[in-house]
Amino acid sequence: MGGLRELAASFVVSGPCGVAVRDRLKHLTSQDEGVLRAVGAYQGALGSGDLKVRCADGLEHGADTWAARKRELTGVSSSRIAGAITKATHDQWALARRCQAAHIQKLDAGIRTLRHRLSLPVGEKGTKRAAGGYRSKGEWFRKSRRLAALEERHTAAVADWQAGRVRVVRGGRRLLNTRHHLTEAGLTEDEWRGRWEAGRWFLAADGESGKRFGNETIRVTDTGEVSIKLPAPLAHLANARHGRYTLTARIAFAHRGAEWADRIIANRAVAYRIHLDTERGCWYLTASWQRPAVQTIPLETARARGVIGVDTNADHFAAYRLDRHGNPVGDPHRFGYDLSGTTTHRDAQIRHALTRLINWAVRAGVGAIGIEDLDFTAEKTREKHGRRRRFRQLISGMPTGKLKARLVSMAAEHGLSVVAVDPAYTSLWGGQHWQKPLTTPHRKMSRHDAAGIAIGRRALGHPVRRRTAPPPHDRSDRAGHRTAQAGPGDRGREGTRPPATDRPSGGPLPSGKRKREPSASNTVRDAPSTHRWVQDSLMCTG
Repeated sequence: MGGLRELAASFVVSGPCGVAVRDRLKHLTSQDEGVLRAVGAYQGALGSGDLKVRCADGLEHGADTWAARKRELTGVSSSRIAGAITKATHDQWALARRCQAAHIQKLDAGIRTLRHRLSLPVGEKGTKRAAGGYRSKGEWFRKSRRLAALEERHTAAVADWQAGRVRVVRGGRRLLNTRHHLTEAGLTEDEWRGRWEAGRWFLAADGESGKRFGNETIRVTDTGEVSIKLPAPLAHLANARHGRYTLTARIAFAHRGAEWADRIIANRAVAYRIHLDTERGCWYLTASWQRPAVQTIPLETARARGVIGVDTNADHFAAYRLDRHGNPVGDPHRFGYDLSGTTTHRDAQIRHALTRLINWAVRAGVGAIGIEDLDFTAEKTREKHGRRRRFRQLISGMPTGKLKARLVSMAAEHGLSVVAVDPAYTSLWGGQHWQKPLTTPHRKMSRHDAAGIAIGRRALGHPVRRRTAPPPHDRSDRAGHRTAQAGPGDRGREGTRPPATDRPSGGPLPSGKRKREPSASNTVRDAPSTHRWVQDSLMCTG
């Protein structure tokens, strides 16, 4: 055990702190769409200019420069629109800054790996913890050139970081690069232009507690009426009082509609965003609001009713139910999904698989779901895995961060907790201790199913293995009992063990032999039991 790394403690994942619901804006007239396009394009241009100024400020940004930018935008729009634009600009700059730091860390990891392997003799074998030397002199030379390229990129990235320079594309860099590959993307220039313009629009407003229906800029009443406060240069497009434009569409949120209605009736803050799906030609309105921070329940409370251990794989979730003692219950469950195709398709596949998983957890009556605390940030580098291209693509395609966030949000609505555990050795130890004992002619156990048991036991605080080694001496009172056993307060820990099989009384033993009947006696005593006690290797309460 000296070569194994120390396992991190399991913990209950904090619940969601925000809510977002979306509904389609149906039956919009051509005039409505024209106004939305005009407002989005105008405010999007203001947002682009403000982002340019913010990027030019760099590390010199402060409260004074922020206030100056807001005053400048207020003159050509309104104070609320200016506040929403400057806040969105600040968030976008901060996100680019965090991505820049992650890029520098990735370059550092690659440079360290290359330097280590280049320092070794050609052909030297590696170990489980460190890669060896390169296979040939040609590969060594090519990797030395790559090291020089990475060092040059690292120097430039660090210089940008120290100077506060970030590179941001409103609308997305991926969509920008698609302009040069229209044939591969299956788009015409006009279709790409429509997506590009829609991606750069700004039709959003932050909520304000105490204001009418929780938002003054984009207002949605309890009857579903949607109206927009137009910026000053577009006030001539208004069809209502006070420079507002009322859409013909009506909103009725099917999901969390009652919760949304309670907020707007109480004039609590609700933020709104309107966007156009250019592929479908549909307009949507998204409402979002914050929830008060809820204290995470104790770990022991989450474990009280047992857990479901979930092993995340490239194409399915392997789940197994465990009682509070760590014993597997029933058969394994698998929830498949397909991560190929577009981002929307992958997101829908993950959502449907999680829905089936959570519905099963509710029916089973458990209190928590155990998952691995996966993070492949440092595991996807080309320098670490080398020629294992399929493996790099496999772990790159697993949406670990989005998966955890979506699972926590969906589980919280059903009163389920999510317990994150250290992912080390779960597949290895699960396959070693649980796969073969649970395999029967009617139950097929895979390595992933066994990993689900290991994850669930780790979430419950139990060791992965079924039972520990026996005492080293001939009597347990010299060296103590087994460490994996029921606690002092558990019922039945001193009771009679159940039989290994459910054979009828007096029937043959599992080995095919019969037990010899006891001889007659003149002494009156209780009738002897016809069951032979056999230790069941799968019954453990620790």
